[in-house]
Amino acid sequence: MIQRTLFHTIKQNLFKGKAILIFGPRQVGKTTLLNMLSENLEKKVLYMDCDEPDIRKDLTDVTSDQLKSRIGDAEVVMIDEAQRVKNMGITLKLIKDKIENVQLIVTGSSALELSNEIGEPLTGRKYEFLLLPMSTYELINHSDSNTEKRLLENRILYGMYPDVINNPGNEIKILYNLVGSYLYKDIYTFQDIRKPEIIELLLEALALQIGSEVSYHELSKTIGVDQLTIRRYIDLLEKAYVIFRLRAFSRNVRNEIKKSRKIYFYDNGVRNAILSSFNKLELRTDKGALWENFLMNERLKFLNNSYKFVNRYFWRTTQQQEIDYIEDRDDKINAFEFKWRSNKKIKIPKTFSNAYPNAIIKTITPENYLEFLQ
Repeated sequence: MIQRTLFHTIKQNLFKGKAILIFGPRQVGKTTLLNMLSENLEKKVLYMDCDEPDIRKDLTDVTSDQLKSRIGDAEVVMIDEAQRVKNMGITLKLIKDKIENVQLIVTGSSALELSNEIGEPLTGRKYEFLLLPMSTYELINHSDSNTEKRLLENRILYGMYPDVINNPGNEIKILYNLVGSYLYKDIYTFQDIRKPEIIELLLEALALQIGSEVSYHELSKTIGVDQLTIRRYIDLLEKAYVIFRLRAFSRNVRNEIKKSRKIYFYDNGVRNAILSSFNKLELRTDKGALWENFLMNERLKFLNNSYKFVNRYFWRTTQQQEIDYIEDRDDKINAFEFKWRSNKKIKIPKTFSNAYPNAIIKTITPENYLEFLQ
């Protein structure tokens, strides 16, 4: 069993008067994490799986007395896939306010409904955590850094979903099943999507543009729908933890791009499955983009798992000068260039150096990437 970093973080935050909410994509191991917590707690645990119709009924439009009867003498209540229960926020608030000394741990595979429903009812009563696919740091702790370096191409091609990691040789089959059956389930369940094929066309278009600026206007022309639909669907895909956006960084320079966005996939394997593209890196023309998407994902996991809060950007001018990735924290700027070929000469734009003379600039390659991710 590969130990998840959030396991220790969540254990440290139990029984402090707060509900624990665990968000994240489908199939990243939220249920497994609950099981690990249950096995390591010397408490009586009630586990409720909201995929089961009778559990949903038990948690829908109930009174505090009914909840007390259902929970009984349990000290920990684990509610899995809570987004499946209507008005769940009110139910969780009743448990939190009316049943003393019960630790609530709740998972949800999407922010589409769950965060909206429970955000207001549990204001000031919750700690939120995001569980993403396996991280490089977690895999190094499970094996060692040399093993991860040897498997780097596999990670870039097939991604980091637990089922993919744990079943070498079956990666492509698992990824096609994930993309075909699970990934967009919450979007279709909770939203009025009249043309699901538009989601598929949009994902293909975005998968071809990772590492590039995204134009909603160009996407609307390519797919044949209006820009408002494009914006809505991108927002839904982001809330379902399929993609995430990166803003442009701008402070001092007149010709800095200010309103543009880049879009990345939370997992390289998902991106490649959408395009049905699993050729070896040496045969690919998109290896630079895959390298950038991989590093963006792994850095995000590192920051998330270690509770480091930074503002994240890319930088570009209208003359196409660019920096791949920027972190800004307490007015300290760290800039990163991602290069697959370590022998390729890096030229930092003078416009950037002159505008931000105190910025620390680093180049990340396959030779030093582990320093960037742990």
